[in-house]
Amino acid sequence: MYPNLYYLIEDLFGIKLNALKLINSFGFFVALAFIASGYVLYKELKRKEQLGEFIALEETYVVGAPATISELISGFGFGFLFGYKIIGAFIIENALNNTQAFILSLQGSWPAGIAVGGVMLYLKWREKDKLKLATPETKKYMVWPHDRVGDIVLQAALWGFLGAKIFHNLENLDDFAKDPIGALISFSGLTFYGGLILATIAIIIYIRKLKIRVIHFADAMAPTMLFAYAAGRIGCHMSGDGDWGIPNLNPKPFTWLPDWMWAYTYPHNVVNEGIAIPNCIGNYCNQLPVPVYPTTLYEVIGTFILFGIMWMFRKKITQPGILTGMYLVFAGFERILIEKIRVNNRIHSLPFEPTQAELISSFLILIGIVFLVRSKKWFPKTIAQIN
Repeated sequence: MYPNLYYLIEDLFGIKLNALKLINSFGFFVALAFIASGYVLYKELKRKEQLGEFIALEETYVVGAPATISELISGFGFGFLFGYKIIGAFIIENALNNTQAFILSLQGSWPAGIAVGGVMLYLKWREKDKLKLATPETKKYMVWPHDRVGDIVLQAALWGFLGAKIFHNLENLDDFAKDPIGALISFSGLTFYGGLILATIAIIIYIRKLKIRVIHFADAMAPTMLFAYAAGRIGCHMSGDGDWGIPNLNPKPFTWLPDWMWAYTYPHNVVNEGIAIPNCIGNYCNQLPVPVYPTTLYEVIGTFILFGIMWMFRKKITQPGILTGMYLVFAGFERILIEKIRVNNRIHSLPFEPTQAELISSFLILIGIVFLVRSKKWFPKTIAQIN
């Protein structure tokens, strides 16, 4: 496993770059997942715009105005944080020995923060000053939904992370009670469905303000969400963040199957779970005592296959709401299946002792079936294309 990119590059190329200890593997692959998913969404929105399912909105912007106070403050703030933390990591002795602890601490370099902040403030002022006009002009332009993909991805990332943290701590109240602050700011411990629910609510509110029809947007997001989930699970697997399966001591069903695809001990996992690895020195020197099902790997493979199915048939499905229903059913069934061999907390107070994910998955499947059955009545094509 690769807790951060330092270990990945060292393993692949034999190069030791201490700076890469600042980049958490899970966060890196999740960031790539958001970027790649943004591209998938961009393609789908443009396709649906050509079908007449979306309209453009007229907006105005000012040309030639000097930099505002808020722009200067934000420029200085970004530069200060970069200098204080990133440059500080190389200036402060032993800061990279425990990267996560350093990033989450108040440690940093004040001189570097102020210096970089000052440079960023000047560059922002200089950028605006070059374009300054004696009389600023107001111009109009048309904005399509695909032009807003960057903002949508940022909304999804922010609210998704917050929702994932909230649901994880609700699922692990005992651990939260022991260390509330640590549980809230830790990089590990995220529940996908929590992120999905809160991000969905936030994005619906956002796009309704922009007069983007929700059902068409949901259909565009359907294959995108499967792609994002699969890509994000790569980060879970590469870092060994604890989302693995139950112990698996069964013999391999196929001799040609690599051991790590059937049962794995997740050595050097980012959460330091398990027993010490002999002769290992450093912060990530644990592995699981017995091999487990690599469920994150199974989810990567399975969800990419489901994405491929939806992507292949999306142009043939013209009824609004069907793609949304398919996503809900696919995502729900996939998670219910994987929960059978995945480590998770069960709700013992309920019949059959389900997990939180199983309850939410069942609910998603039911909603998905309703969409598949009722979409034709709820979203007539003539009405859906006009609104």
